[in-house]
Amino acid sequence: MAETVIERVEAVALPVLEESGLELVDIQYRREQNGWILRLIIDKQDGLNLNDCAAVSREISQLLDIESFIDQAYNLEVTSPGLDRPLKSIAEFERFVGQKAKIKTIDPIAGEHAFIGKINRTEGESIVLEVGTKEVTILFSQVAKAKLEVEF
Repeated sequence: MAETVIERVEAVALPVLEESGLELVDIQYRREQNGWILRLIIDKQDGLNLNDCAAVSREISQLLDIESFIDQAYNLEVTSPGLDRPLKSIAEFERFVGQKAKIKTIDPIAGEHAFIGKINRTEGESIVLEVGTKEVTILFSQVAKAKLEVEF
């Protein structure tokens, strides 16, 4: 059920976001402590602000009310991906070349499933990560989960 809702919300949200120059990072639809939450995580190349989130929230809320395909009551949240932004495509890895990332792989590479390092570059469908003094090449199809790693 949640997957169907997510797919339909994505179909409603993408045109609105693209028109505003925003990108859809993720959609979450799940039951939390205070009930059902529909969370849209959005971003913008030059940085997101509160007005962006509020405008998207208003517009998407109206469209979802019109479409009326979500059966139970829910709260809509529109938010930024935060500092530890998930990386979900090769294009996103390319966009964040030079930044530190944490990647978990489906299958082990040289006996390891988790890597933290600087994104050096992408090569076709591969990510080249600088881990310590060596480079590790990871096929995007082997990425189970990836996010930017916050440095302080």
